[in-house]
Amino acid sequence: MENKINIELIIFDMDGLMFDTEKLAYISWKKAAAEYGYEIDEELFNKTIGANRTRTKEIFLIHFGDNFPFERVMEERIRIAEEIIKVSGVGIKNGLYELLTYLDTIAVKKAVATSTSRQRAESLLKMANIGEYFDYILCGDEIEKSKPDPEIFLKVAHRLNCPSEKSLVLEDSEAGIAAAYKAGMLPIMVPDMKEPDYETRKLIFQRMDNLLEVKSFLEEVLDIESIA
Repeated sequence: MENKINIELIIFDMDGLMFDTEKLAYISWKKAAAEYGYEIDEELFNKTIGANRTRTKEIFLIHFGDNFPFERVMEERIRIAEEIIKVSGVGIKNGLYELLTYLDTIAVKKAVATSTSRQRAESLLKMANIGEYFDYILCGDEIEKSKPDPEIFLKVAHRLNCPSEKSLVLEDSEAGIAAAYKAGMLPIMVPDMKEPDYETRKLIFQRMDNLLEVKSFLEEVLDIESIA
């Protein structure tokens, strides 16, 4: 039996954690950049995982130089991704609905802290019909500093009046894990496209293969009463 932990708030990342959208992002960035004569490989793309638009732009300009037409490539990348979603839908990560249903039965607050834009986040949450599960949603275009800075997590905790030490973060990216750790929260990693490196593994509270495992783990360790 695991030691019980007292948690008031659980914060979800979105892309790669709830939705199978990181692979979609890679495909769409790669195709969009190729149309302008640039190559985005997986190593470069992985540096942008967990980053908001501003930080992603910085990463690409550092790599390609100031002549890289970021805004035009970004627009094309969004168009390509939207077309793929229209045809194939958005992939839901294994265990998402089960985890949210469980958390809805216990006295814990739930939030989304995503590096993507408000418009895109709300669209995906609506498409998956899960927006009503969350007490608060904070997006990448509403903060100044991108993950691995802890700003987004600290703002969520402040808004919901929950102390950092009683907040747990579910993340798939190394940048997100670093941000959660710096915020003084408990980081659980569910890797998507990239396994955590050595430095990230030292920061992780737990590593899980999917959200069903997260549900089972939380059922064992959360010291929280069920909602009557």
